[in-house]
Amino acid sequence: MRRRILLVDDEVAVLLTLKAVLEISGFDVDTAASAREGVSKLHTREYQMLITDMRMEHDVAGVEVIRAARAAVYRPAVALLTAFPVADEDWQEMGADRLLVKPMHTRVLLQQIEDLITSHENKLSTMSEVESGGAGVPRALPKKVAAKSPKKASAGKPVANKARSKTPAPKPTKKAVRATNSSAKKTTKSLAKRKSR
Repeated sequence: MRRRILLVDDEVAVLLTLKAVLEISGFDVDTAASAREGVSKLHTREYQMLITDMRMEHDVAGVEVIRAARAAVYRPAVALLTAFPVADEDWQEMGADRLLVKPMHTRVLLQQIEDLITSHENKLSTMSEVESGGAGVPRALPKKVAAKSPKKASAGKPVANKARSKTPAPKPTKKAVRATNSSAKKTTKSLAKRKSR
């Protein structure tokens, strides 16, 4: 199934260019030329992602569109598209998942959109597992989390975490062990001298 994106921007040239780029890349794209139209479309169809400009009818019109997307039961990923860079804490407080600054190279833009949709889908999947698992506990850990979980030791023997490194740690040489032991003895002696003073 083609993923559906809603583009909201009052600059027709930007809207049509982005629409063409995204459709060539396999997305199903709807457009809106104002915040009001964008909010209306969010209520009538479901989208995997919303990309909205900030400054349209007024300087923060994009916030209205973001709020409508956040209120939607289908929970789309949200990207704020702007020619005016915004501080991280500002666009995150507005409810956006990512900031896209225009103009942007097409390849970079597509990669960011793909990454955002993927991470958002993973987040929704985890949330639904938590909600259906009862008592706020997911039935199964997501693959990424499971890979990072340390393995239990069997029969008192520690097991190396394979997720961190696939190559075993090199064994210390006799020379390195002697140097470490010597250093430890010197430290112990200097501590004993300090205490005796």
